Amino acid sequence: MALKKQQSMLDTFSMASMTDVVFLLLVFFMVTSTFIFPTAMEVNLPQSSEQTPLKPTTRIFILSDGSIAGQYGDSEAIPFDSESELVNFLNQVAQQDSVSAVALYGDVDVDYGRVVDVLNIGARNHLRMVLATTPRTDAQIPEITDIPVEE
Repeated sequence: MALKKQQSMLDTFSMASMTDVVFLLLVFFMVTSTFIFPTAMEVNLPQSSEQTPLKPTTRIFILSDGSIAGQYGDSEAIPFDSESELVNFLNQVAQQDSVSAVALYGDVDVDYGRVVDVLNIGARNHLRMVLATTPRTDAQIPEITDIPVEE
């Protein structure tokens, strides 16, 4: 006598495995994605019409009060009390970074001479300096002919 097993097919679909897969994908993308953080210090940058594709990992900040700080990679910003500390920092960057490019974040209220001083320090240390700006919001860019020239 042959016994037949009575098995009925379930008409429902279990979503437990699907939620596991979705959860694993979510965790995977959260772990592998890169987070883009804004600059470490609050600097009100001037506007310009051109932006450079170069994104240096070394940053020099000139705050509105004239103080200077530096940051390499994702480390904390280091305030500089003297020009020699800034030069030592830039020398260390030149030895570690093969690209030798430094982004200069100068506040819009900073004296232009202060920005030029830092650019000169970078030039003396044979570093390529990039002046960071925000994109210009309006399309009106003054032409060279629009600038009054004294005769």
